[in-house]
Amino acid sequence: MHLLAFGLNHQTAPLSIREKLAFPVEALPDALRQLTQSQAAAEAAIVSTCNRTEIYCAGSHPADAIAWLAQYHRMTPDEIAPYLYRLDANEVARHAFRVASGLDSMVLGETQILGQLKDAVRVAQETGTLGTHLNALFQQAFSVAKEVRSKTAVGASSVSMAAAGVRLAEQIFASIGELNVLFVGAGEMIELVATHFAARQPAGITVANRTLERGRALATRFGGTAMTLADLHDSLARFDVVVTSTASPVPIIGKGMVERAIKLRRHRPMFMLDLAVPRDVEPEVATLNDVFLYTVDDIAGVVEVGREARQVAAEQAEGIIVSRVDEFAHWLRQRQSVPLIRALRDEGERLRRQALEAALKQLARGDAPEKVLETLSVQLTNKLMHPPTQALSQRGEEQDAMRQAVTRIYRLHSES
Repeated sequence: MHLLAFGLNHQTAPLSIREKLAFPVEALPDALRQLTQSQAAAEAAIVSTCNRTEIYCAGSHPADAIAWLAQYHRMTPDEIAPYLYRLDANEVARHAFRVASGLDSMVLGETQILGQLKDAVRVAQETGTLGTHLNALFQQAFSVAKEVRSKTAVGASSVSMAAAGVRLAEQIFASIGELNVLFVGAGEMIELVATHFAARQPAGITVANRTLERGRALATRFGGTAMTLADLHDSLARFDVVVTSTASPVPIIGKGMVERAIKLRRHRPMFMLDLAVPRDVEPEVATLNDVFLYTVDDIAGVVEVGREARQVAAEQAEGIIVSRVDEFAHWLRQRQSVPLIRALRDEGERLRRQALEAALKQLARGDAPEKVLETLSVQLTNKLMHPPTQALSQRGEEQDAMRQAVTRIYRLHSES
């Protein structure tokens, strides 16, 4: 069983590629079933966020899993190859531990990724694709993340993407308190951004969502109102700030819609922050005058604030991760020996039953119990000793290694 992880993130692929390989939340169970049913992986978990798409799997044909990813998204392996990283065994553990600890994030030390990892594991578990190897990997990753948080300051003074959105808006407008803010979507990311904007007490908060009930539930928390996505076209002009993060596979705000809104606003500026992958706002919107459109990649510079100070703590975290990777590697080696151990015990049990059956027949014939026991012990000893004795008698380059192995296994002190 081979352990493998592969994928792409904000460091290896631009947004235009990441959005093509993203998995909507609702599509994950079916994707996991397809992957495992294709025989490309026996175990699988998929992590898909705005900054990364990663597949963790265990199986006998890991290369087939990469081909499956390309086929699933209607691309060729050659198209995605330049952006992919592929990790094996110990590399998988180190990467998973770093991701869970926030060391591989755009925002060094951020904590949101840990929740996203746990969600990915939960979906895989509910779908039935989380086996022994991946479960052990992720449980160890969660444990490492907890240790890193408690023993280092890697997350101190970090600027989240949600906070970065507010900072960008403050660079364009004099005061958040005078603005009407629209949040498109009602997921975790929107909730985080809304919390930061609400702290600045904007003039108004509105949540637009596919289902009005869920949008209203979030809007109520911040003293705002709600509307459906169908209302966007006629209402967009009312908002100075638009923050989007939905799971839509296609843009829901087009260039024409924004052009119309800007005209109705008489060219008052509009700040738009698209945190969705795939994007919610058509990229062409960025060419419009009086529109300031930012994506997840555009705010990278803002979240760099305080990174140097956290880098020192990150080095301490790396030390913790190294030791935990060694522990996981030891566990993997033990797991790899399990089939051999099981086969060895099965063979021992087969020989025991053969010897026992022969002894029972001798007793049934009326042979003396003492003689039967003696014969049983001799036969069983001879059968158990035959394979190692035969191996030691063979000539070849591996004889020295075999002698050392037998000496160690049976704790012998050979005389030579």
